[in-house]
Amino acid sequence: MAEDRVGTSRVGRAVRMTSAAAGVAGREATGRLIVGARPSRATATRTDQQLRSAQSLVKLFSGMRGAAMKVGQTLSAVDLGLVPEEVRPEFQATLATLQHDAQPVSFRAIAKVIEADLGRKVGDIFADIDETPVAAASIGQVHRGRLHDGRHVAVKVQYPGIAEAVHADLRNLKLGLKLLSAIAPGIDTASIADEIRERISEELDYELEATNHSKMARVYHNHPFVVVPTVIEDLCRERVLVTEYIEGQRFADARTSLSQEQRDRAGEILVRFYLNGPLRHRLLNGDPHPGNCLFLSDGRVGFLDFGFVKRLDDRAVRQLIASTTATYHQDPPGLLDVVTELGALPADLELAQPFLENYEAIFGWLLADEPLAVDPSKTADMMHRYTAMRKNGFEGLALPAEHFVLMRSVMLLIGALGQLGARRAWLSIIREWLFDDPPATALGQEEADFFGHRYPYLTPAAA
Repeated sequence: MAEDRVGTSRVGRAVRMTSAAAGVAGREATGRLIVGARPSRATATRTDQQLRSAQSLVKLFSGMRGAAMKVGQTLSAVDLGLVPEEVRPEFQATLATLQHDAQPVSFRAIAKVIEADLGRKVGDIFADIDETPVAAASIGQVHRGRLHDGRHVAVKVQYPGIAEAVHADLRNLKLGLKLLSAIAPGIDTASIADEIRERISEELDYELEATNHSKMARVYHNHPFVVVPTVIEDLCRERVLVTEYIEGQRFADARTSLSQEQRDRAGEILVRFYLNGPLRHRLLNGDPHPGNCLFLSDGRVGFLDFGFVKRLDDRAVRQLIASTTATYHQDPPGLLDVVTELGALPADLELAQPFLENYEAIFGWLLADEPLAVDPSKTADMMHRYTAMRKNGFEGLALPAEHFVLMRSVMLLIGALGQLGARRAWLSIIREWLFDDPPATALGQEEADFFGHRYPYLTPAAA
């Protein structure tokens, strides 16, 4: 039965996290006893434990929503190498249910939020609204509706009590992340907690999200291959966000129904959209997970959810381009100059080469000059490298916020491209903003024709 409200008690939510963690720990202890008695069963036992732990994570996170579920969504899209390769697809598929299939809240409770925020009865606002949500995620759920003027809309509404639940989860988060430590020893869960704590509160403000969403919808209005649904601004409040409704396949379905050529094309669209965000439009989307994409029947891709966004200035964009250029040219001192200018590292040349190697591990796939299918397991290497870097000679590393968000965004993008199985010579795409080259692909030419002289990567003041 659907709930009327998200549980908000810090103690109650902590108990659920502790119980789940205890279950994982119990399986670990049982597994050790079995393996000790019958070493030949070690691999099979360990695999079974990890899959059952993944199922426990899904059950816990889907019921917790808020910050806890956000961790699960990230794990569903980013391969951190948590389980053996032979069962990784099943593990990821289990977690993938968190991309859009949380337990819904009752429509009765949702209607109360709509009426409280908009000050009118649901029937006065909508001619029709489907009481069954089309999606339920970490902070809110989405219902399909129709306005009295005939427009079909997506009505995104926060769960009742979610703000209080998020703040309770943020206080409990390190406890919940013990679940990760149980199946992923060595992962820097403290860094994950810090990132979520810093950013998730912004996602509770749908008016802020509507502002970011509206900007991108205006930028991409009538774009040849990108769709950002129009925001119905007079129906948006702190807990309610209404946009036009777009119909499309979800990511999991597209992975199996699209041909290789279609998936390659879709992968290029994802890269262009998520890199154009910060570079052309100064909006860095920190949450490009697969649940935020829809694949339309005409080949366009729809993009949803702009709650986790950081605004950049020209200086930040110039630094992003400069750091990528230095990586491309294998220029350790040049890269060090960029991060030193940011105040992130001291000007110590001994740090230059190891920093380049770590930076290349995160962003090097963009520099591939031949067709490459992005390997999603590389994100595990990135995470381990970043953790090791912070512990071995880079204790003082203090990259600005946009770089942390960028790294998370790139890792999620790699996860999406890897699951999609898209192949491209990615360098041929980024040469447009890295070296101001003309487009080398058909999609690039379409986009260049659409944008014309609008939204340059570097403005004259920043060049």
